[in-house]
Amino acid sequence: MTKIVLSVVNTVLVLAYPLAVYFGLTHLGSRQLGALLLLLLVPGLLVKARAAPREDLWAVLRVPLTVFAVIGAGAALGDSRFFLALPVVVNLLLLAHFAGSLRGPVSLVERMARLQEPELPPGGPDYCRKVTKVWCVFFVANAAVAAGLALFAPLTWWMFYTGLLGYLLMGLLFTVEFIVRKMTFRRFGESLPDRVLARIIRPAKAS
Repeated sequence: MTKIVLSVVNTVLVLAYPLAVYFGLTHLGSRQLGALLLLLLVPGLLVKARAAPREDLWAVLRVPLTVFAVIGAGAALGDSRFFLALPVVVNLLLLAHFAGSLRGPVSLVERMARLQEPELPPGGPDYCRKVTKVWCVFFVANAAVAAGLALFAPLTWWMFYTGLLGYLLMGLLFTVEFIVRKMTFRRFGESLPDRVLARIIRPAKAS
């Protein structure tokens, strides 16, 4: 139950972070905002540290510790730029995670795909590798836009992009990839999107 509550809290923190930063910087101050965010992050960080196997500890805590460090620096120095830079840092960490998997035989997208479908269709691994590269491009572009807005645009523009438009673009990429995947392999499940696309795209014939 505790893990579920913390998971919900973490999700809310991620989604509400741009709005919280905007409100904090316009009504509070960098130190007060940073202290509040750190207090909210500590419980989830401790739970992850206790639950993670020792050999996977760094992999599990790499992103949350980086987030904690960036926010902590902003609070300690009273510098709002650290809070605005956090979306850039997170995108670069995701880029490193996705791009790093391309150096091995199994891409990150393939590993995630095999959790749902252990036996991929012919051409599946190559397709997953291409999708991994597409996500790498997205993270680079997303980080660049967030950095540009943080440096040169009003705070409201930064909030709008990092808090709404960036997520909409991510959702659009998920949707386009899903449609392209179904058009490529023509394998459909029982979910509503699958059933809808199965009416539009002719399923592959069973061999």
